[in-house]
Amino acid sequence: MFYTFIRAVVRGLVWLINGNAHYENKEVLPEGAYILVGPHRTWFDPIYYALAGSPKKFSFMAKEELFKNPIIRFILVHANAFPVNRAHPGPSAIKTPVKILKKGDLSLIMFPSGTRHSAELKGGALVIARMSGVPLVPTVYQGPLTFKRLFTRKRITVRFGEPIYIDRKQKMDKDGMTAIDDQMQAAFKQLDAEIDPNFKYIPK
Repeated sequence: MFYTFIRAVVRGLVWLINGNAHYENKEVLPEGAYILVGPHRTWFDPIYYALAGSPKKFSFMAKEELFKNPIIRFILVHANAFPVNRAHPGPSAIKTPVKILKKGDLSLIMFPSGTRHSAELKGGALVIARMSGVPLVPTVYQGPLTFKRLFTRKRITVRFGEPIYIDRKQKMDKDGMTAIDDQMQAAFKQLDAEIDPNFKYIPK
């Protein structure tokens, strides 16, 4: 109930601020649980990912420092977020999302690169997808990269790609993970080109 309420409030706020969001290719989204994966380009792209995937509800990873504030912790917990120690993730960083995804009620939003200024993909999303038996859905955000520029009402586009299914027998060795990483990177590039063939991400 809280998640639905917050999502409605956020949807109204981003419409007032920008009002020019477009969500493309939603028909490819699986009916069951899945992991939305995409390049992390701005601090608010997970908000647009969650709105774009509606009515599906999502869970999020959040750095554990945010949970120290009781008010923020309340909001995060009720918005289906869970804490992760980025420096030392530990087994819970895998076990918690796998448990959530296996229940089937929530999907997960992850940024495999980990940070907004890295193109290097990490293996966490692949391992979680394999262990939980859910597909990865490549997703990209194109639009303003700063909160100030949202007010220019420049077009925002979130586009979904075809799901990537990982065989549970797939080896998570270096070669196996590199092959899937390459597949995700290729999907991101294709989605960007489908939105705007001249797009080039420049970090702010």
